[in-house]
Amino acid sequence: MRTFCGRANPSTGSLDWVEEEEYDFHQEIARSCYADMLHDHDRNQKYYEGIRSAVSRVKARGQKVVVLDIGTGTGLLSMMAATAGADFCYAVEVFRPMAEAAQSIVKKNGFSDKIKIINKHSTDVTVGPDGDMQEKANILITELFDTELIGEGALPSYEHAHQNLVQEGCEAVPHRASVFAQLVESELLWSWSQLQPLEVDGSVLAAPPAVGRCAGAHSVCDIQLSQVDPSSFTPLGPVLHMFSVDFSRAVSSSFQSHSSQFSARSGGRAQVVLSWWDLDMDPAGSIVCSMAPSWTYPEPKTAPWRDHWMQSVYFLPAESSVNEGDQLRLTVCHDDYSLWFSLQPLGQQIPQTEAPPPRPSCTCQAHLVWTRPRFGELNDRRRTESYVSALKRVLRDDSVCLSVSDGSILPVLAHMLGAKKVFSLENSRMSRQVIEQVLDVNSIKGGVELLEIRPDQLTSSDLGGQQISVLVGEPYFSTSLLPWHSLFFWFCRSALSGLLRPDASILPGSASLHVVAVEFQDLWRIRAPCGTCEGFDVTPMDEMVQKSLDFRESREAEPHPLWEYPCRALTQSESVMTFDFTQSVPQQPISSQGSLPFIRAGRCHGVALWMEYHLTDDITVSAGLTGPISEQGDCVWSRHRKQGVYFLRTPVESSDDGRSAVSYSFTFEPGLGDIKMDFKVTPQ
Repeated sequence: MRTFCGRANPSTGSLDWVEEEEYDFHQEIARSCYADMLHDHDRNQKYYEGIRSAVSRVKARGQKVVVLDIGTGTGLLSMMAATAGADFCYAVEVFRPMAEAAQSIVKKNGFSDKIKIINKHSTDVTVGPDGDMQEKANILITELFDTELIGEGALPSYEHAHQNLVQEGCEAVPHRASVFAQLVESELLWSWSQLQPLEVDGSVLAAPPAVGRCAGAHSVCDIQLSQVDPSSFTPLGPVLHMFSVDFSRAVSSSFQSHSSQFSARSGGRAQVVLSWWDLDMDPAGSIVCSMAPSWTYPEPKTAPWRDHWMQSVYFLPAESSVNEGDQLRLTVCHDDYSLWFSLQPLGQQIPQTEAPPPRPSCTCQAHLVWTRPRFGELNDRRRTESYVSALKRVLRDDSVCLSVSDGSILPVLAHMLGAKKVFSLENSRMSRQVIEQVLDVNSIKGGVELLEIRPDQLTSSDLGGQQISVLVGEPYFSTSLLPWHSLFFWFCRSALSGLLRPDASILPGSASLHVVAVEFQDLWRIRAPCGTCEGFDVTPMDEMVQKSLDFRESREAEPHPLWEYPCRALTQSESVMTFDFTQSVPQQPISSQGSLPFIRAGRCHGVALWMEYHLTDDITVSAGLTGPISEQGDCVWSRHRKQGVYFLRTPVESSDDGRSAVSYSFTFEPGLGDIKMDFKVTPQ
């Protein structure tokens, strides 16, 4: 199957659509969480216990055990059911490559006579003599959940299954799901949703009121909440049970709302709701699989790690003041795919006719232009101070400044710092309108001219015949996926050469690509082969994933926010390539080779990569490590940008004697605007 796929092109700053053979399947498989789920022993064990319990209850009633497994994946849960004594299992999997792998796995483990793989969406499955299922099931097993519980369409699938595919009064594994929430104040998390005022050289850059009034984007913010230090938020109330869904009964996908009342435990600003869910695998609730963050555990290190199910952060439509002892009502609403929260004082009477809070929808456009990490980046005062300090060094009273970055406040800063004229290239009308709001509220709309023009199409007449004396960029581009995709700024600089003064200042003056070999605490699981899982041979899945990883695109680095995934540096970090923005992009490729000697013992899973931007000779902004590596190798990463991760095909044991190293080879190809790389572990 040949498919048109979007690939980021740093030389143009856009997505190029190219035709790839089986690309969609390979990319989906290579970047999937199948391995992560199979390495989740806590999840597997709890499912197995729940399945054995359900099979025993059905057998105790003297009934034949017929299982429907929706979203079977590898077929693991169906094989558990067959092993537990199920008479027959119907395993439904809509993704064709996965269904084929499941077929191989079932056959390899000797269950072909007990398990039928159905390569369909469950809502297309038929029951009857000529149907996919000969009879309705009396045990329903599913793994249809995402971080938000219902975001993968669990409710419609359950609703259809109860109406068409399972018997009334069936057993279900899991039996129920329960959603929990906690109201908190957090400057860190709130900075991901609202633009904060900034102090710039004695003046205050105000945020547009429309942004402050906006309820924000409706999509959930899913993160590894265990990596958010409890010191960065203040709980305003207890952990609340919001609602439960009983999967053994008819399930509705229609709109519902649920409320919990509580007394505020401390005063503060109600801003954010932290949420997670638990699965009860049996009716008694004695087998529980919890998604709670590690800091809720008496011993945080005992919390199971998962990347396929994380925790959720929800931003309230507006922050409000809360006093200790206030009686409050937290309400959660959900449709068939998403959840949203609202807060009301308990004394406030809600009229019977009043509609429940609608799903949040961005009305200011800023939440459509800026991602949540981007909001955090724009609100990073230390980062802004670096750009302000650098701008002060290059701006003069007669400076004509041009900014090239998407949705950036750099042109606003340049005007506030005294540039004679400031132009800014915006990549879209929506981005332009958001920056116009910033200019309007600060009464400086005439000070910055926003141009919706590509750099290679900009002419002298667009600039009023003026030459550019200062070219600035963060750089940030919304199409960038990997750290070096921001090198689009270099291509922009080259396209603008004819409009620059001979003595023009370029900020940043250069950028460098940095690498460090690392041992991941947990992230390695997403790429590690499984072999045997809970006693079942799943090597056909390993082979399928490896085939996809061997595909061209999937052999490259992949983006990950490493602040969410602790790792330990096994080598020194090193700058491996430098890009001089004061010069145009060269015509010939740039290559770099070298090695990173191991200085710490451990298990090397791969290499972390990031960019650093050198605004001036002594001012650098890092999109990766934000401080020195500790003596033990601990790393602190920027929360604003994703870093690149290149996984070694096979992890390697490292020693601290420097006798072995990670050898690297990089080639920057100007024609593609991309960087090709290769890593090998070699003796020194």
